[in-house]
Amino acid sequence: MLSRVANSIYWMCRYIERAENVARFIGVNLNLLLDMNSGTEQHWSPIVMTTGDQELYEKKGQAYDEASVLWFLTFDREYPNSILSCVAAARENARSIREIISPELWEHLNQFYLDLMREDSIRFALQDPQKFYHVILMRSNLFIGLMNNTMSHGEAWNFARMGRMIERADKTSRILDVKYFMLLPEVELVNAPIDYVQWISVLRSASAFEMYRQTKQTITPKGIADFLIFDEHFPRSIHHCVTQAQKCLYNILESPKGPVHPVGKLLGRLRADLDYMDIDEVLELGLHEFLDGLQVKLNNIDLNIGTSFFNIQHHAFSESRQQ
Repeated sequence: MLSRVANSIYWMCRYIERAENVARFIGVNLNLLLDMNSGTEQHWSPIVMTTGDQELYEKKGQAYDEASVLWFLTFDREYPNSILSCVAAARENARSIREIISPELWEHLNQFYLDLMREDSIRFALQDPQKFYHVILMRSNLFIGLMNNTMSHGEAWNFARMGRMIERADKTSRILDVKYFMLLPEVELVNAPIDYVQWISVLRSASAFEMYRQTKQTITPKGIADFLIFDEHFPRSIHHCVTQAQKCLYNILESPKGPVHPVGKLLGRLRADLDYMDIDEVLELGLHEFLDGLQVKLNNIDLNIGTSFFNIQHHAFSESRQQ
């Protein structure tokens, strides 16, 4: 496969996953507002923090209110990680590889973009935000379903899935890091009473509430961190995402000896850390420190994927990989 094609399909899926996660965070926050009575900034600043672009937002001089944050995260074309920017970037990548993806997948993604560009989509988002962001989630899920059901599960599909898994692991780590830091800034308070509704929002931000309740009896910060990091079966846990990314890499290399590859070594080390650590060790180390290190490792994996497969130098930024 041409490196250009592999790059495009990898980033097409990363961008759709990114857009879906932003929509999920906003939808959960809107529901949380119905249950909480705290200040506006306390509700909206964490969503921007989760994206890792708080500095960029504050440079615009905007307040942390609902209208400003929703515009920034959804429709701001100057912000490369807004929902509209992500869908536009995914569409551009898909347009360049239409001979690789299925017609159904292209038609869906193209229509997704065109609908977001319509003026009445802004009106829809303002008038009924819960429904609007639910539609974004459903369209992302339909994209994944079409990709899985209309594309051969060969090299291209494995690049697409690997990109989605790495993006998903990163976003799960970010939502857990931000929420845990805000609600429980000190490890010593791990067993202290914490607002039940807010911790449910942490699970819902990863679409994990129902699955968590099937495996855990009570909602605790420690239990939530354990589930979102180490659960092997939940599709948005960090462990599951890293495991699936590693399998995709092995399929691409057509060899179970993937660790001899630079990306395989990095994924293998991260997988081993997750296999042999437990939540007690993580809390002893410090959850923020663990998640911060994890994000660095994921970024390093992404850089090495770009270097090894896409002929992209290490100094290139992900936002520029849209061709």
